[in-house]
Amino acid sequence: MNTPPAPPLPQELTTVLRRMRLPYVRAAAPEVLATARAQRWDPAEVLRVLLVAEAKGRDLATRRMHRRAAGFPTGKTFDSWREHDSSIQPATQAALRTLEWVGRAENLAVSGPSGTGKSHFVEALAHAVIDADMRVSWFTLESLTTTIGRARIDASIAKVVARICKSDLIVIDDIGMLPAGQDAAEAFYRVIDAAYERRSVAVTSNIKPSGFDTIMPKTLATTSVDRLLHHAHQVLTDGRSQRLAEALAGKGVVPLT
Repeated sequence: MNTPPAPPLPQELTTVLRRMRLPYVRAAAPEVLATARAQRWDPAEVLRVLLVAEAKGRDLATRRMHRRAAGFPTGKTFDSWREHDSSIQPATQAALRTLEWVGRAENLAVSGPSGTGKSHFVEALAHAVIDADMRVSWFTLESLTTTIGRARIDASIAKVVARICKSDLIVIDDIGMLPAGQDAAEAFYRVIDAAYERRSVAVTSNIKPSGFDTIMPKTLATTSVDRLLHHAHQVLTDGRSQRLAEALAGKGVVPLT
């Protein structure tokens, strides 16, 4: 037997809730009030349930907004992460997933061969950071260079870097895939220096940070890495490319019909 829909709120109450910008109370109120009448809830319980619905709705909306602002590349989370297929030690994975290092403004450097899960793991961590009501900014070294380069045109570099550093976690992905010139090295240094001991920075690379001076000007690379690694967790991945393994096993595409 279908339950009849809860009666709508009076128009005057709907208008007041709109004016007070309480959309989640407005959405939940008809069902909550109907349940409260049937079960004879205490008025305080009605108020509690409605306010909890508003708070949860706002939290979810804020997290959606932070995910859009972060600029994640794929949306990969720990739901699709295969912990036991990773070369990262389970204890290390568990420790990083607590996010205590983000609260302490410590850094993370994940390096290893292509296809060994570096970006997936860091992106999953970044989603967890947002679920913990913190902010994330995601860049490749190329996109970071472009962002800082645009700011150079109108002399707003300091403002742009300050805006980036409002995030609790700043990710710079795939360093070392291509040689980095002076502009890229400068952009990298500016963010690392501004975030130093204030915000967490996570980098992924197919080379260890100590080798960054092989792909970018040595002075900037050395200074940046010095700050990056001072309070950093260094994680190495190894093994065969998971993407290549899936491709060779025929799991990289949907079969044609």
